[in-house]
Amino acid sequence: MIFSAGLGTRFKPWTDKHPKALATVNGKPLLQRNIEYLQSFGMKDIIVNVHHFANQIKEAIEKNSGWGSNIIISDERNEVLETGGGLLKAKGLFTPGEKFITCNVDILTNLDISKLITFHKESKALISFAVTNRKTSRYLLFDENNRLCGWRNTKTGEERISIQKANLIEKAYSCVVVFEYDIFEIMEEYNFSGKFSLIDVYLKLAADHCIMGYDHSGDLLVDVGKPESVAIAASVFT
Repeated sequence: MIFSAGLGTRFKPWTDKHPKALATVNGKPLLQRNIEYLQSFGMKDIIVNVHHFANQIKEAIEKNSGWGSNIIISDERNEVLETGGGLLKAKGLFTPGEKFITCNVDILTNLDISKLITFHKESKALISFAVTNRKTSRYLLFDENNRLCGWRNTKTGEERISIQKANLIEKAYSCVVVFEYDIFEIMEEYNFSGKFSLIDVYLKLAADHCIMGYDHSGDLLVDVGKPESVAIAASVFT
């Protein structure tokens, strides 16, 4: 699933008239780049959620025949649900019992997803996501075995600790995630509904379930969240 429903408020003025998913880097929309990225690992059945200028995204997918993939739209035009709510709404579009990948349309990376999946299987995790040691203001916190224990905002000093341990390690979230299908039932058991973020899910579940961070520091990763980041992305993603 590619999360593409955001309002893109940091990406104005483009997002005053277009969805961020169709902003281009070297002539290719971010959505196309992520679809082709997933294709490079053999993934062609893709869910795309839409809200902001939803029709433009649907038209681009239809015009380009899904860029060679089978695209299913999860329509969120009635309400922005954030990543967690968007995932839960799309439950019926996934194959029961099969693990799956999610990513964000505005993140470009050359992370090797096959290595992330291998790590996930070896860890016997419910959820495994990619992280790096890059600098940010909001960090996920891990123990020495790469298990998620909490979250920290270094600007505000706010912390949310799920597992109390000493010497927690700060890592930055890369937004590429492997889930077991069981996540849907577990989110419902924990009474998640409506609008919520995946970070909230991770932190609420971390004490009782194995949630792991896969460090891929050294790989390319650009958050194309602001117009000025397009030039940075264009310099490394041809």
